[in-house]
Amino acid sequence: MAPSGQADASGSTADRVYVPGRKPVQSGRSVGSGRVDANWKNAVMTARVSDRIAAIAESATLAVDAKAKALKAAGRPVIGFGAGEPDFPTPPAIVAAAIEACADPRWHRYTPAGGLPELKEAIAAKTARDSGYHVTAGQVLVTNGGKQALYNAFAALLDPGDEVILQAPYWTTYPESIRLAGGVPVEVMTDEASGYRATVEQLEAARTPRTKVLVFVSPSNPTGAVYEPAEVKAIGEWALANGIWVVTDEIYEHLVYGQAQFSSMPVLVPGLADTCVIVNGVAKTYAMTGWRVGWMIGPADIVKAATNLQSHATSNVANVSQVAALAAVSGDLSAVAEMKVAFDRRRRLITGMLDAIPGVTCPLPEGAFYVYPSVKDLIGTTLRGQRIEHSAHLASLILDEAEVAVVPGEAFGTPGYLRLSYATSDADITEGVGRMAALLAEAT
Repeated sequence: MAPSGQADASGSTADRVYVPGRKPVQSGRSVGSGRVDANWKNAVMTARVSDRIAAIAESATLAVDAKAKALKAAGRPVIGFGAGEPDFPTPPAIVAAAIEACADPRWHRYTPAGGLPELKEAIAAKTARDSGYHVTAGQVLVTNGGKQALYNAFAALLDPGDEVILQAPYWTTYPESIRLAGGVPVEVMTDEASGYRATVEQLEAARTPRTKVLVFVSPSNPTGAVYEPAEVKAIGEWALANGIWVVTDEIYEHLVYGQAQFSSMPVLVPGLADTCVIVNGVAKTYAMTGWRVGWMIGPADIVKAATNLQSHATSNVANVSQVAALAAVSGDLSAVAEMKVAFDRRRRLITGMLDAIPGVTCPLPEGAFYVYPSVKDLIGTTLRGQRIEHSAHLASLILDEAEVAVVPGEAFGTPGYLRLSYATSDADITEGVGRMAALLAEAT
C-alpha cells in the first residue's frame, strides 16, 4: 500500500475515511482513476459549508412569500398570506425626510456603528412615551432590523450550552438565532386552549441549572396572542427571582385590539431592568419593513458588547434609513392608528371566514396581524386524491390547488396549524379564504 496521503498502484484510496453524517476525513485521494464514489463526493460538497451555518434553516415565512411572488410573476393568480408586513406605504413625512437625507453629504459617510446619536436619543424618548420605560441613549443600539437586534442580544448573553426558554408557537427566527449564538432552545408548548399563552408553572417546569434566558413576546407572531398585565408581571417576577434574563420582543406594541393591552415587562417589574433586553423597530408600526431599522435596549454593558460585535459585522445602519427612522419615532402615531382600524376589521373578517370552514378552528387574535388556525382535524383526511399527512403537506396542497400561500405550523414549532397574515386587502382575504374554503370542503 502507498504511504498515507498517496494513492497505491491501483489508484485506490483505501486509507480514506468516510462516516455518514460527519465531515469526511481524507488522508489520501485517488488521482489515477478519476473516479470519486457518490458518498465521498456528497460528503465533500456538504463539508464546503460549516456545520454551524449548514444547521440554519431557511426562513419559512420568507420562503413562502418568495414562492408566492415568483408564481405571481409567472402569471398565476396567487394570493399570499405569508408575509408579515403591513400593506400600507411608509407615511409621506418619513419618505420626505429620507429623500432630503439622500442629498445631504453628511449622510454619505460612515457614522457611529451603534447608531446616530440623535436617533438613539429619540428612541429613548419614544420608549418613555409609548411604554413608560425610561432609558438613556447609552442603553440603545440601532441595528439592521429586529433580526440583527435579536442575534446581537443572544450573542452578547449566551455561552455554548446555555438554555433559552422559548414559548411555542414561536417566530421562525428565534431558535435559529439562539443556536447560532451557541444557545439551546427549550420549547414550552402552548395551544388555542390556553390562548397560546404560557403559565409560570410551565416555565418553571422547563427551567434547569443551564437556563440563562427567557424569550417573551406579546403581542405574538405567529398567534396574535396578548398576555394580560397580571400575567406579564407574574412571569417577570418569576424570571427575576430565578436570575433569568429576559429578551422581550416589543415590535407589535401598538397593534392590539379590543380590550387587549400591551404591557412592557420591565415597567411592571422594575427590578428586571438590569437583566432585560428589549427588541423593537420601525417595521410594523410605521410600515417600514424594507427600511431595515431596529434596535435593542438593555443594560449599558450588554449594549456596549453588542455594539462591539456590530462594529465588526455591519458597522452602521444605512444613514438614510436612520434619518427616516428618526422622523418616524419623533412623529406622532396617527399612521398606525389608521392601520389599526383596517387591521381590526380584517382580523374579524378572516377569523370568521376561517372558523366557518369544517375542520378548521380559528381563535380571534388580540394583537399583531396574524391568525393561527388549527387544522388538526384535517390531518389524515383525503383531498383531491391525496391523504393529508401533516400541515406542511396541507399548505402545499392549498398553494398548488387553490393558489393561496399560507405558512404551515411546522415552521413555528407546532405542526397542525397554519399561519395567515391579514396585512393584506379585504378583497384578497375574501377571495383567498374563499378559495381555501371551496378546496377544503372536498376533504373526506
